[in-house]
Formats: sequence, structure tokens, C-alpha cells
Amino acid sequence: MTASTGRRRRRELALSLVAGSALAVGAVTAAPAHAAPADDIRINEVVTTGDVDDSIELYNKGAATIDVSGWILKDDKDDSTYKIPSGATMAPGAFRAFDVHGAFGLGSGDKARLYLADGKTLVDSFTWSKHSDPSWSRCPDGTGSFKAAALTLGAPNNCGSGSGGTTTPVAWPGGSSVTTADASNVFGEDLSGLYQEGSVMWGAQNSGKLWRLVRDGSGGWTPDSGNGWASGRTLRFPGGSGTPDGEGVTLTGAGSAGGVFVGSERNGDASGTSRLSVLKYDVSGTGSTLTAAKEWNLTSDLPAVGSNLGVEAITWIPDTYLTGAAFKDASTNAVYDPARYGAHSGGVFFVGVEGTGMVYGYVLQDSGAFTRVASLGSGMSGVMELQWEPQASRLWAVCDDTCDGQHRTLQVGTAGAFVTTAVHNRPAGMPDYNNEGFSLAGADECVAGSKPVYWSDDSNDGGHALRRGTLSC
Repeated sequence: MTASTGRRRRRELALSLVAGSALAVGAVTAAPAHAAPADDIRINEVVTTGDVDDSIELYNKGAATIDVSGWILKDDKDDSTYKIPSGATMAPGAFRAFDVHGAFGLGSGDKARLYLADGKTLVDSFTWSKHSDPSWSRCPDGTGSFKAAALTLGAPNNCGSGSGGTTTPVAWPGGSSVTTADASNVFGEDLSGLYQEGSVMWGAQNSGKLWRLVRDGSGGWTPDSGNGWASGRTLRFPGGSGTPDGEGVTLTGAGSAGGVFVGSERNGDASGTSRLSVLKYDVSGTGSTLTAAKEWNLTSDLPAVGSNLGVEAITWIPDTYLTGAAFKDASTNAVYDPARYGAHSGGVFFVGVEGTGMVYGYVLQDSGAFTRVASLGSGMSGVMELQWEPQASRLWAVCDDTCDGQHRTLQVGTAGAFVTTAVHNRPAGMPDYNNEGFSLAGADECVAGSKPVYWSDDSNDGGHALRRGTLSC
């Protein structure tokens, strides 16, 4: 997206609630307390629609571990029940989510009830009159009333306003100071996505350019002077036509030798029409132009957005992490199984949509086919960058000055979906720049507990598009 557009975007969250008011969330009610120790187990979150619909989370608000094996979950009917499996214990402060869709569905006007193993002694219940959007969550956990919030199954509830993250924003987890990381007026406006590959930094620019940057010897980056990279290479769609609006860039586990992947929201030669695509480029040759070897056009599979509000961010997460975390495949409603997709990149590509703040996960098959395996809200009104940090096994979602430069981290929770684990303000020493790119150095650059991170400023404020800060290792 352009710098001028970025400066005037200020969108409000769609959901407006009156804190603590049952009427504000569709007349939801919670059951009265029951005798201890069962009273310490509470229905804490209910999801009725979306990728992880028909799910009920329990929370132990007490001080002792409780065995909930054999306890019974019901909806508003008595003839359909879900029996909690044996061995299900909950330590103090523990969250545990149960997918009940095989036993019953949770409707737009329904209730969730929890019983002891006898099926008669009611422990807790919660009633609602409209679908979750995306979650009905008790705030604070275990003791408060229910409200509409972000989906956080298996983790602390989002008790902020609207659909924000799971915690109150905290200070940047690194140094407060930020310095420039490029020479004056090298890139101009519209530098967007970043991805660091060791001693190389890849940069995507809206004007249809891909940059290969190398270290400048002063902690920053400068264009590679060889093989046609000095002024960036011009990008083209397959066949050599059109100008991709390059917004994000990422690599797979094969590195740039396996292709550089660019997320594009439109063809700059037809800028009024969305073309939400992931493009693969072979960067091994020479010359000033790169023609995409493959395009996965996701436009028909994604909700319609303005032509300048589409795919703004992209990152790749390896299958090994997703299977190890029991990631839930939204297309099958089961644990993700890479083998069912045949030849693909060995991971899932996650793309962020600027206009909605949504993040979508796709398996991009070598054949050109694709399957959406995840849809999740970032908790922000826009997503400008996504970065997978393998050393910490976490996904970073970054917003620009639309959200005051907020950063969020996400991981797969116990329910198999990505949940927000932290919300960070931008470094205190960095003004509210129109940062559309963010990249992290690897663990090999950790020195005294810190490593470098970089931002790309779409507006080229003060004549600089790249800035450097630090992050705790």
C-alpha cells in the first residue's frame, strides 16, 4: 500500500461492547456458583462458529488439581452428551478446551452445561442468544461475566476491548533506541516486506521490485551491486506481463535457492482490481527482471477487500512445528497431516490481509493447487507484516501507524489454533512510522542476550526506509 494511504488509515474495531453488561453481548448469563471443589472448575470460553466451532473451554480457578475425567458436557438438550476422557486433570490456573462437535453442535441460541460424572450434578452453565464473534469469553478468567472477545482456546482470555489480543500491551522486549539502517534516500517510498536470510536481506517494494541487500559494514544494509540487483529487480507475473504490487516476502526451509516468495495484492497495471496472489521467483540468474515461475491466485478464496487493502504480509511456517504442536487443519477439522497434500513446500504459508486484520494459512502445492487450512484474527485492525521466528517457535504479526506500531506474537494453543501470547508496543525511541516490514536476525546473532531486528518504513521518513533495533534473545 502507498505511504499516503497508510497515513490516513484509522479504522475502528467493529465490535463495541458495554463492559460487564449482559445485554451488550446478547443477554448472556452464567450459572450461580456450586459447592467446592467442583466450583473451582468453570466454563471459561465457548466458540460456536468459525474454524474451531463447537468448542468449550474449562478453567481451574482454584488452588488444587482437579480430576475432571468422566465429567459431562451438554448443550441445551439432555439427550446429547460429551464425556470428558479419562486422565483429564486440571492443575490450578489450567485451561483445557474440548471439541464437542462429534456429540452436539452449539447454535446461535444455545447453552453450554458442565456436570459431574453422574450427569445430574450441575457444576456450571452459560447461555447465549447469538453466535460467538468469534468467542464468548469469561472476563476475568474463571470469575467474571461473559463477553465477546478474540478466540483464545487453551490460553488466558482476551479481556481487553473488542477483538484485541489476549493481554494488555507491554513495553517492547528489547532496547528502546532505534537507529537508521540505510543510507539517505536509497529506496524512496513504498518499501514494504522484509526477510533476513543470514547475510542477505530481501525486500519487497510496492512498485513491483524485489531487493537483495547485503551488509553495509555499519550495522545496516545496502543494495547488492552485482547480478542486476543494484537498483532492485523488476517483478512480473507468469508469462512476463503485469507489475505485482509486492507487499511481503518470505523463504521456505530451502532458503532462496528454493525460490523467493512474494505476496501481492494487485497488478499495478490494473490497480483498481484485487489480485491476491503468492508468487514464486527463481533469483539465481542475472538481469534486471524476474518473471514468476508460479502464481497461486487466492482472490476467489478470500473475502473481498479494496484493491489496496489486500495481501500485505506473508511468512512460511514449517510442517515440523505445526505437526508437533498438533495444529488443527480447518479444512478437515482434524490434526494437520502434511501427507494428504502431496508435494508442497514442507510448510504452510500464512498471509495477512491489511483491510481486515485477518491471517490465513495455505498449503501451496507444487501443482499450483492450494488449500486454506487456517483463518484467524490478528486482534489488530490491520496486518502489515508476518514473521516466523523459529528460535522461539512464534509467529509475529505487525501493524503500522494504523495501530500505533503494535506487535503481537502467536503460537498454537492446546486447541490446535494460533492464539495471541503477547502484545508489545513499538520501541519507545521509535516514532510512529508507517512501518510495513519487520525482520528478525537469527539466533547466531545473539550477543549479550540481544539480537538485531529491522523495520522498513513505507514513507521513507527523514529520507530513510530501514531502521534497526534490538530484541531479547
